[in-house]
Amino acid sequence: MKSFRTELENPIVEQEIIELEKKIHAFQNGTMPEQKFRSLRLARGIYGQRQPGVQMVRIKLPFGKVTFDQILKIAEISDEYASSNLHLTTRQDIQIHYVSLDRTPELWAKLAEDDMTIREACGNTVRNVTASPTAGIDPDEPFDVTPYALKTFSYLVRNPICADMGRKFKIGFSSSEKDSAFSYIQDFGFIPQIRTIDGQERRGFKVLFGGGLGAQPMLAHNTFEFIPEDEFLPYIEATIRVFDRHGERNNRNKARFKFLIQKLGLETVLDLVEQERIAIKHQRIQIDYETYPETCPPNGQVIEVDPIDPVGFALWKQTNTFRQKQQEYYGVYACIQTGDISTEKARKLIAGLRGHAADDLRVTQDQNLLIKFVRPESLPAVYNLLHELGFSRAGYGGTGDVTTCPGTDTCNLGISNSTEMARVLENYVHEFHQEFITERNLKIKISGCMNSCGQHGLAHIGFHGSSVKSNGSVVPAAQVMLGGGTLGGGKGRIAERVIKVPTKRVIQVVDLIIADFKANRSVEGENFCDYYEKQGKDYFYRLLKPIADLSSLTPEEYLDWGQEETFKTAIGVGECASVVIDLVSTLLIEVEEKLELAEQTIEKQQYADAIYHTYNAFVWAAKALLLDKGINTSTQIAVLKNFDQEYVNEEGFQFPTSFQERVLQINKYEPSKEFAETYLLQAKAFCLDAIQRRESARLVDQE
Repeated sequence: MKSFRTELENPIVEQEIIELEKKIHAFQNGTMPEQKFRSLRLARGIYGQRQPGVQMVRIKLPFGKVTFDQILKIAEISDEYASSNLHLTTRQDIQIHYVSLDRTPELWAKLAEDDMTIREACGNTVRNVTASPTAGIDPDEPFDVTPYALKTFSYLVRNPICADMGRKFKIGFSSSEKDSAFSYIQDFGFIPQIRTIDGQERRGFKVLFGGGLGAQPMLAHNTFEFIPEDEFLPYIEATIRVFDRHGERNNRNKARFKFLIQKLGLETVLDLVEQERIAIKHQRIQIDYETYPETCPPNGQVIEVDPIDPVGFALWKQTNTFRQKQQEYYGVYACIQTGDISTEKARKLIAGLRGHAADDLRVTQDQNLLIKFVRPESLPAVYNLLHELGFSRAGYGGTGDVTTCPGTDTCNLGISNSTEMARVLENYVHEFHQEFITERNLKIKISGCMNSCGQHGLAHIGFHGSSVKSNGSVVPAAQVMLGGGTLGGGKGRIAERVIKVPTKRVIQVVDLIIADFKANRSVEGENFCDYYEKQGKDYFYRLLKPIADLSSLTPEEYLDWGQEETFKTAIGVGECASVVIDLVSTLLIEVEEKLELAEQTIEKQQYADAIYHTYNAFVWAAKALLLDKGINTSTQIAVLKNFDQEYVNEEGFQFPTSFQERVLQINKYEPSKEFAETYLLQAKAFCLDAIQRRESARLVDQE
């Protein structure tokens, strides 16, 4: 592997990149276990693909913001290291594929030159903080949420409270009650509010808590109608600490925050959060939104042109543009089919937008791009540019604008080719149901498996990859999900599983549902969610049942979309939620690393971080000794309880009261210098004892 060193303005990033290179060497030399390396790799946004020996790299873009130069840098990197493609995701990231593991450190360094990171883009971390792409220009917004989303991102990245959780954690900010960032399916969702308190207007947020999609979707709980702007971030921190300590760590299918709430009950979780608040870094955090840099509109004279297709331009302007709250400008949506932009088109897009739009693009949750601050006289030129690139298809957000994940193109968990299915359905709607191009009350979303990366769980019509058996063979199938959607104000509906059909029949499903909806809805403009609820699940099951009949399968229906080989469910090991690490020796090595981190952060006067590193050293050392006895605990709180039972009473570890009480001092004291130093001394004594006992036991076993 090529040795790599870089000079970066941020010494922390430089050290992280050097450390990644060392860990890759250690893994390739066999001195780092694969499970441990996988966890570290995922926390750096490096995800193993379906294809052996190559990686997907996820670039973490807070609230989807990306500048012209950043797009060009990603294109340059994709040409040099990946497949000359940029893939826009539903969490407003950009992914590149087919990257060699050896080259990821230098790739990361090049991203850092333009202020981009892959840190904590995958794995058991706080994922990208999302926000409505229209934030800052939304005519309906009480205030711009982007400074709050950015502060949340910067506060949590590299924060020890979320460096190694049981599973991922997702946060989103909607710009208005329309809830375009889907607060109701986030672990934490926020909707901006303004309240008059003591005669003064105060900013704050409605708080949605504990939602999630995945294979078992759950709607979030509305926990606060209003939390002041200086309290929301401390509340996030306290909640993540509770999730870290009490969340499941063995069964990853039950390890999301929503399952912790289900297990303990909402009131218990809220009580635990309150108990944790004394220990957090700051009780209040002021967001200096007035210093947040404003987006600069384009300046200079525009040479006006005529639209290349006047009829198409008129429809495009109706469906793909809107007046910003800055009335003299337009927001413009570029429709990116399946979220994929070739590097060649990316360069042409940026070159054509200069002078016509602000240097502030936003990746949208439906895998498109929002172009901001376009002057009316620039609209024809922007339309012509998008038309040339194939991004001007009318109907943004409508039935013919399908959201999808990569599916079997690259993902280990993919069952079906969701991208080709999306292309087929988009083309079909535009050709045969043109009146539904502008219909935003009937949205289609597709995932390659049940995990809902394509958001099928909140779709009006959703599909996820599956299979059925017929005549001894496996047939590619799509699970049909109906009736999901955003209702606004933090409320939404989860789509219901209705029926499975062969994937090649999804066109018939969409065709029949559109025809039925058009013929039987009570009023023009009725929302499909309301229509579905009125008709009921059984109505749609009976409507679609003939399409699910397998007695008349054709040879073509044994093949998935875009495939020429017989279908088989070749599902790999999913990495998106990382893995549980239970190797005793690896845990004890990491205990020493965490103690060193605690010392370093005390020197930097970062006492809350030092205390949390110390806490993790306590827990991991105890977990290692429990594993040595064959006891595999599923939560951190269980580690503390079991250690008291197995070691304190039996093996002679001495504490004034109990091991659990000693460790849980963490949420009994404010994060002061005195407590940080005392807590660290206690941890060092315990961890040294634990390591020595384990080594002695190992030597005895060898004799």
